[in-house]
Amino acid sequence: MQPAMQRRAFLRNLGTGAVLGAAIPSPAAEPTAQRQSASTTAPEKDSPPREVQLERLRPREIDQAMLACPVLFQPLGTIEWHGLHNIVGLDAVKAHHLCVRAARQGGGLVAPPLYGGVGGLDEPHTFVMEPENDVHSVLVHGWVEKLCREAARQGFKAVIVLTGHYGAAQQIVVRQAAVRASRSLGIPVLGTPEYFLALDVGYHGDHAAWGETALMLELDPESVDLSRLGQPPHKGVGGRDPREATRADGQRLAGTIVSRLGKLARRMPAWDAATRQRFIDAEAALVNRQLELAASEKAVWTAWRHIGKGVISDYGRLIVEEEFEQIAALTRKL
Repeated sequence: MQPAMQRRAFLRNLGTGAVLGAAIPSPAAEPTAQRQSASTTAPEKDSPPREVQLERLRPREIDQAMLACPVLFQPLGTIEWHGLHNIVGLDAVKAHHLCVRAARQGGGLVAPPLYGGVGGLDEPHTFVMEPENDVHSVLVHGWVEKLCREAARQGFKAVIVLTGHYGAAQQIVVRQAAVRASRSLGIPVLGTPEYFLALDVGYHGDHAAWGETALMLELDPESVDLSRLGQPPHKGVGGRDPREATRADGQRLAGTIVSRLGKLARRMPAWDAATRQRFIDAEAALVNRQLELAASEKAVWTAWRHIGKGVISDYGRLIVEEEFEQIAALTRKL
């Protein structure tokens, strides 16, 4: 039997309670008192969080997780200067932490992060794999598409590609690859930077500034050392002064992003063909508008000129509520 056929057979057996010939009692077969006791027993206070990192799971654990929620999170980042106070792997580390929290909250599994993106600052310790403003990516676009194809081949019913590295070209390439994969694979694939899910709480994306630093103070506090910053201007930092970042800020931003990712993980695998098409149409409208504006004004960042004014701040809420037509309408305001 081929590996893919074996996996499908195993999942069918798992779903019917016949794994390796051992019957798994259904809830209806359990004594009522036993079921009530199990349902009211709180988890142990010090029990470890559920493991969701794909590379750290055994085959049966993966099968069981996929049966419960067949969503794969794919974090993206790069190696890039993020000021004197942050680690150079911030983008991927940030995206990975957010995906892990979302998977534990909403279900799904998290693939290892990909370190390597389009562009990067002209600063030390930065690995630039493709030119900063090149929307005609070969490496990243191809790699994201291949990862999505493999996820579909393994049986995942939805993919969320979260990029923590977000030059304009990187954002365009990731969303465009996700739209193409959604069409060709027949499963919904969302490709977005994390800040797009928190625009309505004041996070518009930055580089090693208040937003990213606040997130890392919450997600990976040992990676941040604000004492190394010194006085402004801070080399290679773009945005609000990172010295203003607090862990409370990071909790608020991370909480919004994780909550929305978790809800998407629960809902996306159940979208029917019509809902999936509405989603694709909205995401295509967004990335097509970004490309159109970049071409018309010969500047790849043109589509971001009004984001700080709130023109698309409802994106995170609308995508979770499946108000896809409203997203498409908002793109005309970019």
